Amino acid sequence: MADHAEDLDKKEETLIEKPAEKVHGDHDSSSSASSESDSEKKVKSKPASSPTSVKDKIFRLFGREKPVHQVFGGGKPADVFLWRNKRISAAVLGGATAVWVLFELLEYHLLTLVCHILILALAILFLWSNATTFINKSPPRIPEVRLSEEPFLQVAAAVRFEINRALAVLREIASGRDLKKFLAVVSGLWFFSILGSYCNFLTLFYITFVLLHTLPVLYEKYEDKVDSFAEKAMIEIRKKYAVFDEKVLSKIPRGPSKDKKRA
Repeated sequence: MADHAEDLDKKEETLIEKPAEKVHGDHDSSSSASSESDSEKKVKSKPASSPTSVKDKIFRLFGREKPVHQVFGGGKPADVFLWRNKRISAAVLGGATAVWVLFELLEYHLLTLVCHILILALAILFLWSNATTFINKSPPRIPEVRLSEEPFLQVAAAVRFEINRALAVLREIASGRDLKKFLAVVSGLWFFSILGSYCNFLTLFYITFVLLHTLPVLYEKYEDKVDSFAEKAMIEIRKKYAVFDEKVLSKIPRGPSKDKKRA
């Protein structure tokens, strides 16, 4: 009888312990699930790398940091070059093409063209003014055009500033202190001298004008591809220049630096 009573007591203890374990197990699982959800929330709440920081690491052609539209000034000239208004851009490019065809292909002269336009305009206005007396209509109102002094002064000041800056660069190159800049300028002048032997100034100006109306808008459209290709090209150029500098440029004697002159 005593053994039977002990067995009943053990069974009751096990029955009491099982629900308690179940409660503890549910509590532990819920706490673990809550900790997992908290960890997931922390991972989700971590700020992802901002797109601006990724963009800063991307190589840009000529080291630019602004958009292409702001590089061109961000005004009406930039709108024309980047074809923001297709009608105006097409009209400007068509006008330049017409001028090039007149002066280059048809061999028309500027003075002749100006004189013919003035003759035609004066003849039309003169005949119109005299015809109004016979048909009893008011004569044409010819506006009085006066050019202000301020735009011409601004253009002259801008041209003077650019000329002075170009002269300062040429003086610095001629002093023999910057071999890299010297080689770049000489290469550019040599390229333009070869280009000038094949075409005159008007054709060169027209080619430059067409390139300004085509290359920027194409670059803006395929910006990422061009920048990645330019990055690879710049890496190769730097490697070649490092080899050339080590074998050739480093052995060329250079002029005295500014610090030595001051000393």
